Amino acid sequence: MNFNTLAATFSNNLLPIMLIAAAGFLLGKYLSVEARTVGRLSMYIFMPALAFNLLTTSRLNAGEIATTMLLASVMIVTIALLAWLAARLMRFERRATLSLVIAAMFANNGNYGIPLVTFAFGPSAAAFAGIYFVTSSILFNTLGVVIASLGSLNLRQALLGIFKIPMLYGILLALLVNNLQVSLPVGVENAVNYLAAGALPLMLVLLGIELSRVQWSKNLPAIGVGTGLRLVIGPALGLALVALFGLPDLARQAIIPQTAMPSAVANTVLASEFDIDSSVVTATVFISTLLSPLTLTPLLVLLGSGQ
Repeated sequence: MNFNTLAATFSNNLLPIMLIAAAGFLLGKYLSVEARTVGRLSMYIFMPALAFNLLTTSRLNAGEIATTMLLASVMIVTIALLAWLAARLMRFERRATLSLVIAAMFANNGNYGIPLVTFAFGPSAAAFAGIYFVTSSILFNTLGVVIASLGSLNLRQALLGIFKIPMLYGILLALLVNNLQVSLPVGVENAVNYLAAGALPLMLVLLGIELSRVQWSKNLPAIGVGTGLRLVIGPALGLALVALFGLPDLARQAIIPQTAMPSAVANTVLASEFDIDSSVVTATVFISTLLSPLTLTPLLVLLGSGQ
């Protein structure tokens, strides 16, 4: 793993992501663009189209989807337990403990992970990355909400939140099309293709806009632990789980980067909604995103990405 290989991998796979996100950061910083509006465009139109496009072109079967979802669930719950254990050992107070668990538990598998996997390994691998992201979204809207609220939320409301994830419907519709072997009309197929092509740059612009709203925190130990869990422990655990589940190379190339993603920007939503330290969460998101090229570049080389 020489310097030239690392430089080429960074330039071809991570630099485009950083540049587009930087454009979004400047847009959010100086033009006061409303992140919520851009987020809704991405969530309700572009991402479902992307999920549908990826699955109908890659033709993942039900077994591959179920295995990916199970692995993602095990990964997310294990990281949450490790974060809770670290917080207990370091004697963090309740709000800091909850902040650390949420910041470490959910990674940026959508805005960052899917584009990275697509750039590095192509759309077939991105289909696995999309399934991982949907699983993370389901757990975010249920288990994540329950943890952040410490039981104060109506569990029924949290469970109903699953059905508010638009990308889920894109996946279900794609499975139906695949199983019935339906050929889409050319006009519909072209519309889906155009939307899917626009999803990745829009997601990265949104990432930059959201990062422009970051807050800072003085709780450096919590930020350090959260960042370490996401960027170091995450991929190590991902490598072990992929080997344990016996997934093929393409799934391995898609899933391991997803386990190595920085903390999700969406975590700040939970932090602001409930009585936990939002500054710890937002600072962890920012620092882990800033440092992520240092860990993701050698990881992509290890996984054999194109240069």
